[in-house]
Amino acid sequence: MLQIPVTIDRSSPVPLYHQLYEQLSAAIETGRLKPGDAFENELALADRLQLSRPTVRRAIAELVSRGLLVRRRGVGTTVASQVIHRRDELTSLFDDISRRGQKPTTEVLDFVPDLENPVAAEALGLPADTPLLFIERLRLAGDVPTAVMQNWIPPRFADLTESEVAKGSLYAALRARGARPAVAHQTIGARRPSAKERRLLALAAGDPLLTMSRRAYDGDGSAVEFGDHCYRYDQYTFDVTVHES
Repeated sequence: MLQIPVTIDRSSPVPLYHQLYEQLSAAIETGRLKPGDAFENELALADRLQLSRPTVRRAIAELVSRGLLVRRRGVGTTVASQVIHRRDELTSLFDDISRRGQKPTTEVLDFVPDLENPVAAEALGLPADTPLLFIERLRLAGDVPTAVMQNWIPPRFADLTESEVAKGSLYAALRARGARPAVAHQTIGARRPSAKERRLLALAAGDPLLTMSRRAYDGDGSAVEFGDHCYRYDQYTFDVTVHES
């Protein structure tokens, strides 16, 4: 088990737990600690750095919440596989994976023109009986399944082809048709996977899913797409910056 050198400055105004968190997260993100590596346990880390257990526990909890560490019963705490972070900006998963230096690939699971879905139509601000283009895809980062994505597209983009969404970014295809996704409303959650999702994402029994639904709009306020996506819990996190109102 690799022990990462950590320097704690007790005279600094930066909280001790955050100093520890920053140095450990840097070790993971730079590859010094690699996916699957066993992580030094809380008690040993506290003793080695002369920190209180609550301080160490808080730092580790931050790493777990960001998806950098995984806790498994009977196994302990290990470094998670490489995590893709979607920050608080309007990007596609294809772009996020590419930014990480990985190769995004797509398997189109379903491609149905003229499908009526009252819930999706309402989310897009359209009449309930509006025919929509429905697309379901499995997105992989390298050979690792990362997300199952369902998208409903309004009729003005009905000429999208299956080959376009199979080889690249959905947002790139929409932009090629004049769309300019500028703002989105997202709802983030978690739930248990279905049997199909567990199979597609290679999840173990009891593993959770991270979920996100999104309504995206052009700069003029017209709907661009409605998406309902689910992600492997150990492959994806959201980093969101919040501000005082």
